[in-house]
Amino acid sequence: MSNDAPARDALDDKVNRLFAGKVVRKDLVRKVKVGANVPVFVLEFLLGKYCASSDEIAIQMGMQVVNDTLANNYIRPDESVKAQSKVKENGKYSFIDKVKVRLVDSDYWAEASNFGNKYLHIPTPYVRDYERLLTGGVWAQLDLRFEYDEETKGKNPFWIDKLTPIQIASFDLEDYRRVRREFTTDEWIDFMLRSMGYEPAEMSRRLKMLFLVRLIPLAERNFNLVELGPRGTGKSYVIQEISPYAALLTGGTTVANLFGHMTGRQKGMVQIWDVVGFDEVADLQKMPKEVITTMKTYCESGTFQRGQEAVAGDASIAMFGNTNQPIDVMVQTGHLFAPMPDVIRDDMAFIDRLHFYLPGWEIPKMRNDMFTNHYGFVVDFLAEALREMRKHNFTEVLDRHFSLGAHLNARDRKAVRKTVSGLMKILFPHGEVAPAELAEVLELALEGRRRVKEQLKKMGSFEYYHTSFSYTSQESGEERFVGVPEQGGRDLISGDPLAPGTVYTAGVTSDGTVGLYRVEVSVSSGTGKLKTAGGVAGAMKESVQRAFSFLQAKKSELGIARDLDTSDIHVEVIDLLGNRVEAEVGVAFFVAVYSALRRAPVSPGLLVLGDMSVQGNIKPVRSLVEPLQVAKDNGAKRALIPIENKRSFLEVNADVVEHVDPVFYGDPKTAAMKVLGGP
Repeated sequence: MSNDAPARDALDDKVNRLFAGKVVRKDLVRKVKVGANVPVFVLEFLLGKYCASSDEIAIQMGMQVVNDTLANNYIRPDESVKAQSKVKENGKYSFIDKVKVRLVDSDYWAEASNFGNKYLHIPTPYVRDYERLLTGGVWAQLDLRFEYDEETKGKNPFWIDKLTPIQIASFDLEDYRRVRREFTTDEWIDFMLRSMGYEPAEMSRRLKMLFLVRLIPLAERNFNLVELGPRGTGKSYVIQEISPYAALLTGGTTVANLFGHMTGRQKGMVQIWDVVGFDEVADLQKMPKEVITTMKTYCESGTFQRGQEAVAGDASIAMFGNTNQPIDVMVQTGHLFAPMPDVIRDDMAFIDRLHFYLPGWEIPKMRNDMFTNHYGFVVDFLAEALREMRKHNFTEVLDRHFSLGAHLNARDRKAVRKTVSGLMKILFPHGEVAPAELAEVLELALEGRRRVKEQLKKMGSFEYYHTSFSYTSQESGEERFVGVPEQGGRDLISGDPLAPGTVYTAGVTSDGTVGLYRVEVSVSSGTGKLKTAGGVAGAMKESVQRAFSFLQAKKSELGIARDLDTSDIHVEVIDLLGNRVEAEVGVAFFVAVYSALRRAPVSPGLLVLGDMSVQGNIKPVRSLVEPLQVAKDNGAKRALIPIENKRSFLEVNADVVEHVDPVFYGDPKTAAMKVLGGP
């Protein structure tokens, strides 16, 4: 991208119109941030004030003002005496500092942290208008004056004449919700990403959603997020830069620091902050065991025991860690919590309390072109909006349209609901969401929780074996299963029920190489034609055409004449192992078409073997040993096998026989009947 002014797009114009004064051009922030060590929200306030223009010359002049302001008016902590002297010598001076107010006897006194004075006179109306002054302080532009008072003999001579908050001192949620209605969902997603500093133009929809998941801990109370991925993907950036209400821990910590002192004198981090992040989760190894056990209780219920008191906190926990191996190696050789320290990795009960596992390996390393040059919210406004949403609860939203499947236990349901609630607050703060958009959010929530559960299952614990997560639409009654994308290698043959028209099959070469395929048949209105996709060629295409000819000839006997005459059949064959083995898939195609026309799925974990002639005679498979071994390794539970191969079943390895149930058939119709909707 060039250094010239970036072109404004329609979204920039819209946000400048609707959120005037609350948006800033993000490339300017990066330019100033490089040279100034001040919080991002202070920078963005100044930029919003002086550079909120589309005229490049005005922006350049504004940038000069910002740099001058930072040089002359931002007090560094070691310059407090110099700053006090400036006010005394000039009579008045203007600074940027963090101001807190406390009530001493009957007077309000302000404290400016870097200015180094705890007794500043402050007009009472400011305290009334900006409540945050009393609860933790506000960054503000201060006009101070020096006044020698005879009565007090010059004690406490500094007075605040004017206070202009930099952080949003009050936030109007109703207004925020009202303006959100003016945007489409796509516009709002892009705007939120730009507010985080990223450019969404080149991102896939999935990647955008994964970035937004990082905001959930800021918007949802007691949300437990884990993200493991390669270095340099900006895992902890959100916690560090976007919100003044989040704390990022690097290195070990103590129980007292996290959860407060036994005496209750001092509060712990989980009571003070909205989010507590652990930057290098491997560092938790050095922490006392008590930290992990207390945290385990806290992650479950949001309460913990200190001395005789039960204490509650509503901070979310976010854990970030680095993976050292490529994802496909991790999936095949172990589980995805391998980079965690032993104290957590070996504690299944702790892992079970995590609500969402963000697949950090799907997020690209941060490059310059991923940062946006367009307008986004001033981060302080975004942080305030998310913080305000913490008070609200959207966990019941999914009940309007969906119900969760039988495999989700109480903890799974809680995790999924909290994720849905968090994403609702980020994307639909006004609470209005179309069923299709809610389904998208729900599927992501189910996937993030299922990733946690799948690893627990891999660790070999039988109680976590129910991982076929699904949801049912209340309108159509259709049940949809949600998988995890990286679950390849181990379970290419899904144990979840498949959509009607989907069948797994295999082929074997003369030297014993096995090809594993998924046949997908879909039906559209038409005149009984067969339409094959690009991947169907050679011997495979011929076998499909033979099976289709048999279907056409016997359609009345099979009871599908009317359906077949008014439909076109589309077939695609996906090569799961990517090794391009020639396979004759006639029977699998026949079963898939029958399944699609009958709208009934085949039984889960099923592999269909065998081919057929134009007249429906079954051709046996060259060998059973290799395809069944590969199928078993990839999750198959049953296999539909030509009766002619019954004798060769005796050669199959005992381990395979134990895991894969054979179902023998002698003709295509029997084959279909035996597996449609079977157990």
